[in-house]
Amino acid sequence: MQPFVQSPEIISKELVQQLSFPAADVLDSVVDRQLRRYSAERATTLGNGYHGKVDIYFQTADGTTRRVQTTVWASDADYITLKSGAFLPMRSVIGIDFL
Repeated sequence: MQPFVQSPEIISKELVQQLSFPAADVLDSVVDRQLRRYSAERATTLGNGYHGKVDIYFQTADGTTRRVQTTVWASDADYITLKSGAFLPMRSVIGIDFL
């Protein structure tokens, strides 16, 4: 996977819906995409079972890397649904850190 930026801009989960996301996937490798999907499923299990939080690193349409700390309620091949009801397109997610 791509290395995370040392200090990405941290935003609240409520602001996620106001952002624009890239049309293309931010990850080039099929293996990286599979790992991202696996991490999203783990984050969903953690969120639903234990209300645990994760840091999600993602990229916006302008190329800025940002981070949101939240609980993941659901994920599928296309989107990650956050605790606030907001969602992130899977194609914009660089990686997930488990706290």
